[in-house]
Amino acid sequence: MTNKAKISINELLMIANQIIQDHQDYAEGMRATSVTEKDGVLIFKGEYFLDDEGLPTAKTTTVFNMFKFLAHKLSPEFTLSTLLV
Repeated sequence: MTNKAKISINELLMIANQIIQDHQDYAEGMRATSVTEKDGVLIFKGEYFLDDEGLPTAKTTTVFNMFKFLAHKLSPEFTLSTLLV
């Protein structure tokens, strides 16, 4: 049994986006827009700032690392609530 707190997607996204904004690597427009959970790991998604040809930019790496940071930071604390709202 896990000691993780159950949380709604909307509540978790609010927490994640506050962490993003407060982080030293924050870049304008960086935001988590969705989160899922697989095998106890929270997976955050959002804009990846690709160029016009769909290729990664320097900002893409920063966003990827931020979402990875959120997964490491928040997965041990939270699990998504299974209640439908």
